[in-house]
Amino acid sequence: MLHHFLANLLTVWRHSSYRVEDKQMIKKAFIPVAGLGTRLLSATKEQPKEMLPVFAAGKDGVLCVKPLVQQIFEELFDLGIRQFYFIVGKGKRAIEDHFTPDREYLRRLSGQGRDSQRLQLEGFYSRVLTSTIVWVNQPEPKGFGDAVIQARQLVGEDPFLVHAGDTLIKSKAEAVLTRLSKTFAEKQADATLTLQNVEDPRQYGVAEGFETADGIIHVRKVVEKPNRPATNVAIMPIYLFNNTIFEAIESTKPDKHGEIQLTDAIQVLITGGHNVNAIKLGPGDIRLDIGTPESYWEALKLSHRLALSKQH
Repeated sequence: MLHHFLANLLTVWRHSSYRVEDKQMIKKAFIPVAGLGTRLLSATKEQPKEMLPVFAAGKDGVLCVKPLVQQIFEELFDLGIRQFYFIVGKGKRAIEDHFTPDREYLRRLSGQGRDSQRLQLEGFYSRVLTSTIVWVNQPEPKGFGDAVIQARQLVGEDPFLVHAGDTLIKSKAEAVLTRLSKTFAEKQADATLTLQNVEDPRQYGVAEGFETADGIIHVRKVVEKPNRPATNVAIMPIYLFNNTIFEAIESTKPDKHGEIQLTDAIQVLITGGHNVNAIKLGPGDIRLDIGTPESYWEALKLSHRLALSKQH
């Protein structure tokens, strides 16, 4: 059975690659996972926070748990992306190991009669083996903007997605990536952001702008973690860019902690007259954020509720 599964992967790859090249505008996803995760110590001393599990519903309806970064990868894959670039740093080997198919482990599960668990892993591995996955090193954790620029030579002229490895948006209707892609293309944007109203925006990048007749936000100003936010509209770490963002990052000065913030680079784009717009999350969008102990607890509760709802 395992041999048959692995032997068919090349055929799947040929068909899926054809669909991506012909029909999917956004082909490249950059997933920064090089942060230290200090707000979740000591759990993240050895384990990357992106590997922390949340609940999910298996294909057979059985409740399971998956690392959040795996769920992000699977959702992006299922939306048509096949080129993944993980921005990693020191101590992130666990993510690379997890994304390395383990045939012996599958055989052991099969021998123990754990068919449900084996099928879950086979589904994940089939996505991995039919994708291009590149590990890009960020030598030092110098901020989200610095992480993004590590991938500059890999972009070429293509637009690309930046999706943080610790946040996932589950949508009841149209997926966030689909909405981002439509807006990015229709508005011929240099950057398209994802926004959400939050109670306390001081721990986020904050956006100011105005909503156009078609519901798109034209962004006029962004500020990283302001002490006195002008709005309660926070920037979620899911973006589409063209390659103008790299020059903006190079022009961005480090913050007081010596880090290059992506929010500051987006402001450089705005100041330079580039087209920056955004979509806004609504009641049908559920955010799973594992960045802090409080948000991780909320992500566990929300993901458990979502997974149970898919069993019926």
